[in-house]
Amino acid sequence: MNGCQPKDFIETAEGLIFAVVTEEPEEQRILAFLRYRKTESGYRKLSTREANDLLKTRHSDYLYFSKTRDVTLHGVHRDRIVRHHQPRKRLQEIRGRAPIDAIEEKLQRLTNLFEAQGLDLRQMGVTGSLLIGAHKPDSDIDLVLYRREAFFETREIIKRLLADQLLEPLDESLWQDAYARRGCTLSYEEYRWHEQRKYNKAAIGQTKFDISLLTPERRQNDRLSYKKRGRLCLRTTIANDEHRFDYPIRYQLDHPSIHEAISYTATYAGQALQGEHVEIQGQLEVSSAGRLRLVIGTDRESPNEYIKVISQPNP
Repeated sequence: MNGCQPKDFIETAEGLIFAVVTEEPEEQRILAFLRYRKTESGYRKLSTREANDLLKTRHSDYLYFSKTRDVTLHGVHRDRIVRHHQPRKRLQEIRGRAPIDAIEEKLQRLTNLFEAQGLDLRQMGVTGSLLIGAHKPDSDIDLVLYRREAFFETREIIKRLLADQLLEPLDESLWQDAYARRGCTLSYEEYRWHEQRKYNKAAIGQTKFDISLLTPERRQNDRLSYKKRGRLCLRTTIANDEHRFDYPIRYQLDHPSIHEAISYTATYAGQALQGEHVEIQGQLEVSSAGRLRLVIGTDRESPNEYIKVISQPNP
């Protein structure tokens, strides 16, 4: 089996389907999060609470305490994986045959538009419900890019296609739906203000799609172990936003003791720009080297954890 990457899905013999969250295993376990359960009628998507409750009551062997992260996570031992769903392979599969439903047709049409604008589709994959064929008529299209240059190129393409009316901006119902699915702590007005300037989502035929970035870059700090020091809220300035769309999302902070904020939830990708004054609430962690960081996104919904812009620098 090839190495697992974030945005891949892995499936077990019990019909449990986990979304991979990091490519570096711990004690032969792939760290992931339970997203779907296979039933007689198809796939059932699980909320964070449903996923945790199911594992606690019926599959506790998939709960794993990570010593390096100081938290209990979902972890699948390599030997328990019966199928590995890979976004790039799945996209090429769908593009290589006739679509079987309206969502696949829209995915083909969307990627054809990107390709016509010069995008190298070898750097793109499809994740989410489409990756395992669990999509429904109202499902979103979730795309992942594997090179930073390709991701930012795609954002510019989305801008052009919106201007040419070949793609649609999200209407009020799609924005409300996106906000409800995220379940974030920000108000709807705050959420929409931040999202509208990112150009990482739009619609095609009234189906929302969004793009995310996954790069192979690894830093020395990623190999350190961390201990939690409780929840903290601070106001500071973004010193560097170069990795604002990475996974995990990273912001360098202009703060006397806490130099970095990271997030594992897509809600806060591209949330703030260099020079902007922000309010951040998350979990304070200290590394084995003694460095402090603030983590936003201990689960998908991240209740009471957020990043929001308070003020922007003068032009």
